[in-house]
Amino acid sequence: MRLGVNIDHVATLREARGTVYPDPLDAAILCARAGAHSITAHLREDRRHIQDDDIFRLKELQTLPLNLEMANDESIIEIALNVKPAEVCLVPEKRQELTTEGGLDVIGHLESLKDSVASLTEAGIEVSLFVEPHEMTLAACKDIGAKVVELHTGAYCDAEPQDRPVLLEQLIRGADFAHEMGMKVNAGHGINLENLGGILCIPHLHTLNIGHSVICRALFHGLENAVSEMLEAVMEYNG
Repeated sequence: MRLGVNIDHVATLREARGTVYPDPLDAAILCARAGAHSITAHLREDRRHIQDDDIFRLKELQTLPLNLEMANDESIIEIALNVKPAEVCLVPEKRQELTTEGGLDVIGHLESLKDSVASLTEAGIEVSLFVEPHEMTLAACKDIGAKVVELHTGAYCDAEPQDRPVLLEQLIRGADFAHEMGMKVNAGHGINLENLGGILCIPHLHTLNIGHSVICRALFHGLENAVSEMLEAVMEYNG
C-alpha cells in the first residue's frame, strides 16, 4: 500500500493571509522525508488554495510523483498537459462546496470525460477518476479508457458507526469489481487514524490519498511525524 499526502490545506493557510508562507513545496519535501510515496494537490477553478505556480514548482522542485486533482475543465486540462504530472485525478467540483462532495457523474458526462482521458493518456499521464463504488459507474470508467479509479470513501468515513458496515461492503464490492476489470484501485476522502481500520478492509488498494487529517495532526505533532504515523498505520494493509 502506498500513501499519497494531499497538501492543499497548507496552501489554505497561506491564502488566508495572502502571504507567501507556508509553502506547499516545503510541505511536499517534508512528506518525502517522512516516507510518503506521492503528493496530491487540487488545482480548483476558483484557486481557493493551490495556485498555478504551486503546481509547476511541485512538479519540478520536489522528488515525489505529483497527483494533480482537477475538474474536467478545458483550461485546467491545458495546464495538466503543460505540467505533465505523474497522475491526474478527475474530480467533481462545485464553487460553493467546502470540499469535494461525492464522486464524478461519469455516465452523465461520458463523452467529455472520454475526450479528456484520451488527451491526458496520450500525453503519458496516468488518469484516475474519483467515483462512488457503483458497478455501472466503474464499468463506465473502464469504457472511457481510465486505467485507475479512486473510490470516494467520504460517505463511509463520515457515517455513524451503525451505518458503516453497509457502506464498507459497498466499497469492498466496488474494489473487487474494478480489480476484476483490470483497473488500479486507489481510495481517499475523509480518512483519518480513527477510521483507517475499516478502510484497510478494502481489497486491492494501491494508494490511499489522505490530506486534511494529516495536516490537522501536523499542527500539534509536526508534519513529518504526522506522515510517519499515517504511513505506519497504512503499512498494516495486506491487500
